[in-house]
Amino acid sequence: MTDAAIESRGATFTGNRGLELEEPLLFEVGHPDKSGVDLAEPASFQSRLGGMERQSPIGLAGLSEPEAMRHYVRLSQKNYSIDSGLYPLGSCTMKHNPRLNEKMARLPGFADIHPLQPESTVQGALALMDLLSKWLIELTGTAAIALSPKAGAHGELCGMIAIKTAHAAHGRDRSVVLVPESAHGTNPATAALLGYDVRTIPARDDGRVSVSAVRNVLADDVVGLMLTNPNTCGLFEGEIVEIAEAIHEAGAYFYCDGANFNAIVGKARPGDLGIDAMHLNLHKTFSTPHGGGGPGSGPVVFSKALAPYAPLPRIVRDGDTYRLLETAASTGKEGAGEAFGRLTAFHGQMGMFVRAMSYMLSHGSDGLRQASEDAVLNANYVRASLKDLMSQPYGDQICMHEVLFDDQFLNDTGVTTLDFAKALIDEGYHPMTIYFPLVAHGAMLVEPTESESRASLDLFISTMRELCREALDGNQKKFQDAPVYTPRRRLDETQAARNPVLRWRDKTQAQAAE
Repeated sequence: MTDAAIESRGATFTGNRGLELEEPLLFEVGHPDKSGVDLAEPASFQSRLGGMERQSPIGLAGLSEPEAMRHYVRLSQKNYSIDSGLYPLGSCTMKHNPRLNEKMARLPGFADIHPLQPESTVQGALALMDLLSKWLIELTGTAAIALSPKAGAHGELCGMIAIKTAHAAHGRDRSVVLVPESAHGTNPATAALLGYDVRTIPARDDGRVSVSAVRNVLADDVVGLMLTNPNTCGLFEGEIVEIAEAIHEAGAYFYCDGANFNAIVGKARPGDLGIDAMHLNLHKTFSTPHGGGGPGSGPVVFSKALAPYAPLPRIVRDGDTYRLLETAASTGKEGAGEAFGRLTAFHGQMGMFVRAMSYMLSHGSDGLRQASEDAVLNANYVRASLKDLMSQPYGDQICMHEVLFDDQFLNDTGVTTLDFAKALIDEGYHPMTIYFPLVAHGAMLVEPTESESRASLDLFISTMRELCREALDGNQKKFQDAPVYTPRRRLDETQAARNPVLRWRDKTQAQAAE
């Protein structure tokens, strides 16, 4: 922060600003030679570490209970979350997480079970997984499901392995996966991980993929197509049925990225549109929390053509009893001889299954459909309210659940997309997704979700309009200094990425070392 900015806010001796409290690192608060807990000296013992035991003190900071509590409470107050305000991250679907879901996930029998328990002791959990499977299959119009993938990219891997297994079963040796240029980065990464070459499909001027573009790159070496619908520009792929037919005529499979399913739940079934596999981000569409690298869940649904190759385990029902089909050698009509095997050690993310099922049962089919309609309505309300000031790379089109702007309206202002996003932080908002999708220069992707009221959207829109006017009026300093009201100022993000400092060193130790 500049000296003038500090002075304008009123500098304080502590660094605190009223109820906005400065918080140092644990190592700066505590002391390694102190502890807030009395622990008895351990009895003598024989080490079994084979000479690998620690030779020096670990150096952890010792704190009293009040110090530890205050530290983590203060840190939590610096977080921005969906409980704090509108979270407009495009392609992320940061929607409200009902507390009922959390209560259900903590019920005994869900929260305290272990994947190695006997099946007879977890019948309720298996019944819930079976019901969730049926609902997801119904919502997508597909034939089978794998619950075990842990997140979206893991689900992509699952679906593409099933496709690879299907080709091998039919004696087809293919090497190319088709990926639109607007795809999520995980799509080509997944294909490359499996050893495939990626062939890019360009978008039309309206931001969509045409069936003619797909036909132009189809050949005998094509494994399949990985397409997102609605796509990452927030637009529905209107030729998806024709694209699916072209893919199938070539003996290939259609993988659909389900990250944006929140826009079409209850309105369109991907299976009816011709997809063969699609992952479903339960932590997006079905309202389970984001954060900390998880918890996530990415079940994959399969068409009838790919169902035999779906991974293990699978839930089967014998009368009133549920069991897990876990080996390819299993017998009976549900035999898994063509399955590609296990994707992960256990059966999925139980807490995520409970939260998703709670959300679905609370809403019912009509409520899920309305959530999709409201998500699309909210995004188009933002689009229509900002289109006179902000530029759209593919023109003023009706969008789905997210609206894409670019930086053309900032030309000659000296303000960049990054500057604009940083200024939004000063206004109390988490920025929208920026610089993605890559097909739009200086992209700003806004997804308000269905969670926001009109009053909430009106305040956000008014804030965006005011920032637009400031930029267009030439107030570069406002943007280039931003954010000035945060606990920390703007970082040199390039330097931080290339040379991250991941370990704290005491200043006296650093000086002694030098």
